[in-house]
Amino acid sequence: MILFTDGGSTKCDWILMDHSGGILLKTQTPGLNPAIVPQEEIERRILSNQALQTIMTKVSHLDFYGAGCGTKTPVAMLQATLERVFENAAITVHEDMVAAVHAVTTTPGIVCILGTGSNSCYFDGTTLHTKVPSLGYSVMDEASGNYFGRELLRDYFYERMPASVASDFDARFDLNPDTIKQQLYKKPNANAYLASFAEFIFTSEEINDYFYQLIRKGIDEFLACRVLPFSEAKEVPIHFIGSIAYFSEKILKERCKAHHLQIGNVLQRPIDGLIDYYRTHRIGSKP
Repeated sequence: MILFTDGGSTKCDWILMDHSGGILLKTQTPGLNPAIVPQEEIERRILSNQALQTIMTKVSHLDFYGAGCGTKTPVAMLQATLERVFENAAITVHEDMVAAVHAVTTTPGIVCILGTGSNSCYFDGTTLHTKVPSLGYSVMDEASGNYFGRELLRDYFYERMPASVASDFDARFDLNPDTIKQQLYKKPNANAYLASFAEFIFTSEEINDYFYQLIRKGIDEFLACRVLPFSEAKEVPIHFIGSIAYFSEKILKERCKAHHLQIGNVLQRPIDGLIDYYRTHRIGSKP
């Protein structure tokens, strides 16, 4: 049995597939970003999932695709944790960009993640190429959930948010400064906490002018920093993965057109594309 995942900072989707392509199990755990979540917490989150408990010794191969898996130290930690939990499985760990590419294209294009965090790469049809490493939510992550959450908090406390919007924002969230600082500086998954505020924008009944300008600014920053630096940007489709991309698709298309970029696929959940990829490209290649 083959188990594969799409592991973000907020949640991790797991799919168990048999060798004929049938889906045996779908389940979800909290996010398992090894660059942010401590090793013992990652193990606890996996072991607390009852569905995974029933198949841990039966999995022959586990392919883990996840946020925070782009550098050696967190990958080594996660690999060791997974090997301890799934003791009979051959395990590979890949960064989430690999899953994003598999989910949307088999031909050259630029693939972007706009979810809790953000990232991009150029895929030449065989190999992924990046311009700069991702330094995460405190430095980069333009147009991500945590980016928009941070902008909302800043605008609220600096009193730059329209009064009616601020009133709704205050009614929806605990905006006690002590609570916010505890979540940001004392607890794990600060990026996912920030991203939770972005739901205020994307679950609203309408995208008012304040929200529109906020989204437009974030997308323009992302395109400037993460898409346009690729020399191939205006020659290949630009694909987007993630909830932020999905819910801002209209503005995303508008801004890509303004920058003379060809938008490709926009997919909310990478795991859906991964299912098709595994059925087409991986089933039968493993014993």
